[in-house]
Amino acid sequence: MTDTTPAATAPPLATFVTHSPATGKPLAEHPVHGPEEVFRAVSRARSAQAGWAALPASRRREQLLRWKKALATDLDTVARTIAEETGKPPGDAALEVVLTLEHLGWAARHAGRVLRRRKVSTGVFAAHQRASLVYRPLGVVGVIGPWNYPLYTPMGSIGYALAAGNAVVFKPSELTPGTGVLLAELFDAAVPEHAGLLSTVTGAAPTGDALARSGVDKLAFTGSPGTARKVMAVCALTLTPFLAECGGKDAVIVTADADLDAAADAIVWGALSNAGQTCAGVERVYAVREIHAALCERVVERAGAVRPGAEADASYGPMTLPGQAAVVERHVTSALSAGGRALLGGPESVRAPYVAPVVLTDVPEDAAAMTEETFGPVVAINPVADVDEAVARANASRYALGAAVFCRDRRAGAAIAARLRAGAVSVNSVLGFAAVPALPFGGAQDSGFGRIHGEEGLRAFTSVQSTTVQRFTPPIALTTFTVPAATRERAVRLARALHRRR
Repeated sequence: MTDTTPAATAPPLATFVTHSPATGKPLAEHPVHGPEEVFRAVSRARSAQAGWAALPASRRREQLLRWKKALATDLDTVARTIAEETGKPPGDAALEVVLTLEHLGWAARHAGRVLRRRKVSTGVFAAHQRASLVYRPLGVVGVIGPWNYPLYTPMGSIGYALAAGNAVVFKPSELTPGTGVLLAELFDAAVPEHAGLLSTVTGAAPTGDALARSGVDKLAFTGSPGTARKVMAVCALTLTPFLAECGGKDAVIVTADADLDAAADAIVWGALSNAGQTCAGVERVYAVREIHAALCERVVERAGAVRPGAEADASYGPMTLPGQAAVVERHVTSALSAGGRALLGGPESVRAPYVAPVVLTDVPEDAAAMTEETFGPVVAINPVADVDEAVARANASRYALGAAVFCRDRRAGAAIAARLRAGAVSVNSVLGFAAVPALPFGGAQDSGFGRIHGEEGLRAFTSVQSTTVQRFTPPIALTTFTVPAATRERAVRLARALHRRR
């Protein structure tokens, strides 16, 4: 008898629609992936990872460089997707892709060297052992990405995790899912024999929560400190390792002998590019009193020529996150109410979804504009008596991500940089570290913990295995119950004599 019962089919997934932050028009429809879909993605990734990890490092390098080539070939498509979803100008989106390619290429080419087995010294009492370290892939890495740099930022985890031999399941922001979907599609097309090694799941916070509960071997997160605490609490239930980059309130210090034109140009770009929606962007400036007025004049002149808009030639685009314009307006209004002065713009600069440049000064250090992440095109330039006061104020923030120092004497500038708590500091530029793949990136306190990029970024997605191999039987074997007491005592006397010498 033939069974004519219809086969069970899964109900269709719910969907959500993304919209242009500039016009509000719909862009695309994406599925809402729930716990079952996320779990399946992780299971597929785990299956694909076994073959990927078994490849020699040279073969993984070849495959990742093939993917890099595909991204470069389709740069216009990727940049267009980023621009549509974030509202940033096409040129800025293309630059984001270029920086991503730099990092992916570095990770692919250097993973074999950084993660290869290496010998370590054993010391006198273990001379009979040969010791080594090996960096092993974790397995499947979950990545929860942001919307402000939807390719460059998550690829600091994705590219490095893949280069280290892992599989990745990526949950992009619900504002920029198309970028994440395209990224995985390009990987599968470039490296079809390892399709599924990188997969993208889409949705809002519940999808991210499902990823944190899915059994991934590490979770890399970029977002606000509040959300990071929630995700970390979920990871704590299963002791899942967690890497967090949670934004900043980055400061710039300008000394009396600094090149003020160069400082002003960098401050304006660091504060206003991407509509100020940069984790390591410039939000606070501390200028020594004798050059404060001259610096402010130069910043205002340059910022006044910067124009937001939807046009291709606009300097920057809209606030990508709905509601962020209200945060910017609150910070500006409260700063002025507390005694700060607006040198350019003010509350009237907020014309959602756009915010024109705002330059403030004399803002109290306890104002929200100085303590909370504004994430908009606003910069406060406060005078200080000297460099010591500037360092103290810069370090007073609960954020510790990036910073910059402008000082004509580069050696003195580097010395000031060393006094700052920030995880990355540029001297005589802003965000100089972002284009150097070999430099690790990350912060402390409310800026999160852990590092991406560079050698530390590769090792962050591995587990370290320590190995000893006994080369010969030691003349004095101490790890046995049969060792005579007199022999043990002679060994202790010898060790004490050696260590008392230095």
